[in-house]
Amino acid sequence: MGSKLGYRILDACFPPTCLLCGAPGAGGLDLCTGCRRDLPTLNPHCPRCGFPSGTAALCARCRAQPPPYDRCHAAFPYAPPVSRFIGDLKFRAKLNRARLLGSCLVESLASAGVRRPDVLVPIPLHPERLRQRGYNQALEIARILSAAFQLPLDARSCQRIRNTRPQVGLDEEARRRNVRGAFAVRGRPGRHLALLDDVITTGSTAAELARALRQAGAERVDLWGVARTVCSV
Repeated sequence: MGSKLGYRILDACFPPTCLLCGAPGAGGLDLCTGCRRDLPTLNPHCPRCGFPSGTAALCARCRAQPPPYDRCHAAFPYAPPVSRFIGDLKFRAKLNRARLLGSCLVESLASAGVRRPDVLVPIPLHPERLRQRGYNQALEIARILSAAFQLPLDARSCQRIRNTRPQVGLDEEARRRNVRGAFAVRGRPGRHLALLDDVITTGSTAAELARALRQAGAERVDLWGVARTVCSV
């Protein structure tokens, strides 16, 4: 069964319903028109690191020391109710949130005219973390984007080989140390890749994976996320 047909059947069996007010969803989203309009918006941001800086130009930090990924795009700031949807998906196994979050990211990417990659790569979890959670939330979101954009989805080439401690509560330098050497790449996954994560904070995790992908032969690595934190960590 094709991916698009599968999602049409899913929509027919479980029609979109607003997760905030319970009204019928609009535009295929699990949000009504009013609640969709009230979602937080991301201020102008640096196109390289995605940090909201009030301008669409490269920030001073990226001019001086650019990250190993080429572009960063997020649909929302990490703020309610988006942060609650992400928490429901990530920690409370409410997998239907992936349809909403993924669909919103599809809308945002299409509106921004973002260059399409060759392959979509969800940020992997360590096998132990995957066993504990039972699923990878980034992969669940990536399935929506893969179907919408007809992009190959590669959830096998990149592996998390170190079971790092959670990044929450760590400052930026500690985050970098925490994920150093955490990923391995098998083979040559593609020339232009887009990494997919639920939340982009400092970008340390994506940067470490981007380095590994470049060492494996990737020429361009972009970073896509549902939400971006809007304050320094």
